[in-house]
Amino acid sequence: MEFPATISRAPTRPQARPEAGDCPEFRHDAQADAGPPPRRSSAFYSSVFAQIEEIGWERLVSSTGDGGVSCLAFRVVDDQGRVHLLEITLPMDYPSSPPSIAADIPYLPKIQWSKSSKLKDVFCQFQEHLKTLQEFWSTMDEIDKVLWVVDPAKPTHAMSHRRIALGDDCYILLNVNARKPRTLPEDEKKKFHENLAAVLDVSLPAPPSVSTCNDDEQADCGICYAKHLPVDDELGIHSGCATDYTCENSSCSRAFHSFCLRDWLRSITTTRQSYDVLFGNCPYCSDPVAVKVTDR
Repeated sequence: MEFPATISRAPTRPQARPEAGDCPEFRHDAQADAGPPPRRSSAFYSSVFAQIEEIGWERLVSSTGDGGVSCLAFRVVDDQGRVHLLEITLPMDYPSSPPSIAADIPYLPKIQWSKSSKLKDVFCQFQEHLKTLQEFWSTMDEIDKVLWVVDPAKPTHAMSHRRIALGDDCYILLNVNARKPRTLPEDEKKKFHENLAAVLDVSLPAPPSVSTCNDDEQADCGICYAKHLPVDDELGIHSGCATDYTCENSSCSRAFHSFCLRDWLRSITTTRQSYDVLFGNCPYCSDPVAVKVTDR
């Protein structure tokens, strides 16, 4: 281990000791006495990069802190095409100590970790955990589709509550158990909202103009999050255009501007080019996508 040099020297003759406030060099050296922040070894970085490779660089969304490896964010697509962001934070003594995780889901799994474990083990355990939440999310999707939900306006994957309008300025706050989403007294042949209506003994109103709302949301580009590109001469024929490409995966069906998708594919190392076509993966569901290199 290297230690920072101290500011003490052996003068050839007595010298006046400068005051801390009089000499900028003294202040700089005094700060150096505190020592540099802890640094990880080169072997650590090599190991982490190799572990990211095992998961797939195309799944890595961002990397921040301490050389870009302290906090890693991966895109994970579940069995129903829902996209999740898994954040993995590595402690200074990784892999002796397990990493911590964060994600926008109702509750996190308990990561099983040993000295031989790798990032891919965390990734796979998270994927398995998502499978246990499929029934919960399917139930919440059913509620959002069939019932008149007034809050939240844009629910996240972690939210388990819904405020539902019953009509005549009456509302009910519904909390669904993420571990057991179908714990209401039920008829197994009926759907969740039908059992809920039976429990409340009321007729539950459908949401107003639900199809219009869904169509409007789907028109947003999955990369720039806008319905139309800005009006700009530099964009050429794409100036002000609406989304013109849709993922063919029916579980995803995400809309994009071909202009945005082309730029995104060019930034991904796994993208292949054949003649004038770029081949890659959808940024949401990872299914194959293809877009022309030029507009001609």
